[in-house]
Parts: sequence; C-alpha cells; structure tokens
Amino acid sequence: MLSDEPKVNGHRPSADVLFRSVAEEFGNKSVALIMTGMGDDGAEGLGAIKRAGGLTIAQSEESCVVYGMPKAAVERGYATRIVSLEAMSNTLFAHCMVERKVEPVPGGLGVAAGARKV
Repeated sequence: MLSDEPKVNGHRPSADVLFRSVAEEFGNKSVALIMTGMGDDGAEGLGAIKRAGGLTIAQSEESCVVYGMPKAAVERGYATRIVSLEAMSNTLFAHCMVERKVEPVPGGLGVAAGARKV
C-alpha cells in the first residue's frame, strides 16, 4: 500500500519496506531479488526475508549496470544466491518447480502436483 509516511533510506516507495512486509506476510515462502541500482535500499529488507527463511537473490556484479543495491545485500550476507541477469528467470522458475513440486510436461512449463488441468 502506498502511503505518505516519511521516506525510508531516502525513498518512497522503499524496497526495504516492501521486502519487510513480504517477510512478515509470507515468511519462509518469500522470494525476493535485488537488482541493479544505486544505494542500499532493499538490503535490510532482503535480510528480513532471509531471516524468515525465504529465498534471497542478488544480481551478479558482472551483469549489473550499477552494482550498489546488490552489493550492499551481498556484503551484509543477505543474498542466498548471486545470479546473473541472464540466469535470473531460470533460477526463479527452478525454485518454483521445487517449491510447488511441479512435474515437467513435454512442451509446457509444468503442472503442480495435484493440480487439475482445465
């Protein structure tokens, strides 16, 4: 929810606020990634998700235009994985397949175990 509350880390909206609320709401089912950007907004929020048991991903330095935000998260030990931009979608997809016990379907993305085809 957007608000007129004071800025956090000089930002409104703030990635830290977003990630903290995700950690509180979804706990160990949370997934967050922090990508190219200046400053350190999002680093502490990523830490909240990691402490809650969620998956935290930082974009690799080599694939960033500006390594500020991912660097802050990596240096603080909040990134569970460091992934290139090119590998980001496959990393997220693989995580979701494992978490939801998705069975691969030839020619398709998969069907969650127990899901009904329509």
